[in-house]
Amino acid sequence: MVFKVLSNSDHSMILTFSFRIYEEAKESIPERPYLFENDVEICLIGGSCKSPIERFWNGNSMMYILQKARHNEESDPVEESKPDDGIYASELLSKESFGPVALSYTRAKQLISLYAMIQNPNMTHLEIGELVVLPPIWIRCDGSDPEHTYWLGAEPLKAGNKITGINLYMVTCDGPTADKTRFSNLEELKMTHKMMHHSSVVMTKGSAQYKLIGAAAIEDTISESKSTIYVDMTWNTVNKILETPPLISAATLNITLELGDPRSPVYELYRELQFLLALAEGLKTGVMEWPEPLESESAVGLVQELLTDLKNKLDRFCMSENKNETEKIKCDAAAVDSSIKSVFSERGDLDFAEQLWCKMRSECVSSYQELIECFTLVIKSLERGEIQPWIHQGSSSLLSKLIQQSYHGKVEVVPLSGITPIQMLLEIGLDKMKKDYVSFFIVNSGSSLLLQDYFISTSVHLQEQVHRVQKLHHMLEIIVSCTVLLQFKHENLFPLTQICMKYYKENPLDEKHVFQLPIRPAVVKKFCQNDHPEIWKVDVSSGHGQKEVKTMWQVSADPPFEHMTSNNTGLFSDSTVNGSYEEGMYYIAMVKCSQVHLT
Repeated sequence: MVFKVLSNSDHSMILTFSFRIYEEAKESIPERPYLFENDVEICLIGGSCKSPIERFWNGNSMMYILQKARHNEESDPVEESKPDDGIYASELLSKESFGPVALSYTRAKQLISLYAMIQNPNMTHLEIGELVVLPPIWIRCDGSDPEHTYWLGAEPLKAGNKITGINLYMVTCDGPTADKTRFSNLEELKMTHKMMHHSSVVMTKGSAQYKLIGAAAIEDTISESKSTIYVDMTWNTVNKILETPPLISAATLNITLELGDPRSPVYELYRELQFLLALAEGLKTGVMEWPEPLESESAVGLVQELLTDLKNKLDRFCMSENKNETEKIKCDAAAVDSSIKSVFSERGDLDFAEQLWCKMRSECVSSYQELIECFTLVIKSLERGEIQPWIHQGSSSLLSKLIQQSYHGKVEVVPLSGITPIQMLLEIGLDKMKKDYVSFFIVNSGSSLLLQDYFISTSVHLQEQVHRVQKLHHMLEIIVSCTVLLQFKHENLFPLTQICMKYYKENPLDEKHVFQLPIRPAVVKKFCQNDHPEIWKVDVSSGHGQKEVKTMWQVSADPPFEHMTSNNTGLFSDSTVNGSYEEGMYYIAMVKCSQVHLT
């Protein structure tokens, strides 16, 4: 790549650009971007921020991203920025609404040249001041040039604090296209790299990404959502373009799962959780929005039936429940494999409070008054000694305390007014759902130690307990998805559960978080053999350390850059479980690197 060398007449522009760049780098990462010359937005990203070029460059975690500034037409135009201006990109339209906007290739080349000049220790006549090693720079391009360039990048090379050279990057992309003759030949790629970098020896490294949800045999159980399960595979020594990853590859499962899919095997539990959340919100705000009842019989009638059954058949009821508990535990593992809908079934050891919750949850209770009537029936039965129901040990709910008091013939008076009835229902629902999740994780993944000290703790506020139950449900849906879709066994379920638990002990609920699990390639072998990758890439490299240079070639189903616009429908459309497919459109991207030595 050859970039235009600017004359001294551009001295003012260089100083302005230098100021803006230095302003971004001298302190912590700013929340808002700066403007340069009214048409360029300068963003400094790093740390936990997702890199927009992570698939093409894995260097310094901190970098500049430059793109076209798009102004809000409803506001006054932003005047040309000056070194002492305080103009921020908040005066631009939201990127979340419109997406990033690319600069022309010519403008991007000019900015790369400016960056190279202020990083060149030999440019002392520019009087920029003390030379500071800046983070790398990446500029979005619009692909309007003959080679369809979508990124230009530059990265200083240094020895200690001294800049010795600059790596220049050019990222191009063709597509969407259905013409496979545009695929590169691996030997041609290697030869091109050798000639460009005067290398006699090159190494190759392959990577591929497979989407596993769409390839699974029970694809019709997944509704359209942002949930994804895919596997990234990497291996050394590539033999041909689009080769299947070998079994010696390193494989990482990536899971992003959003809750609320009505086709999920645990959707009924999700609805139960939603009612729990509604109760928690009502307890917090004092305003409760009651759902429309789904059952024809009222909650009061169902509770009365439960109490009558306890009065008349208590002994037989307890024996039956104990028997069901043993049988349920024995069949749980088999149920996972035999039927999707049996992955998560109602426990067989529900105590009285949990059964009461099942009678009163969202399908039945339709008003605050009905809630009071239900608890009034229960408390009166306890006061009269008409029932002595059994409850699990360790329950801390108010109703459980009343039941324990009834064993001794005395029940304290509880005024069923204000938020008390809502809190009582919330407490028994929390107890029940915690035991549901614990039972599942112990039976299906053998995980229980981490559960005890955090997720089911009763020593924290009720609202925090609800938040932790939400985390448990997200973990549950992840484990169920991998059990059903990928037929995971204990070998993978146990470490996946540990990864999820560790994350959620330290972080809030995040349905967009990507959970990663290293797995053996053999676990997903059938998907890789029967289906086509969403992304396939080869790196050709030579040199070591700072002298290492790479040429990258990639084919993908979707546009590889977010600032590309297309009506693409996917690389391989209509994929089925038997491996047949209809070929669609794809994108071919390439990254070239050149080094400029300054000392």
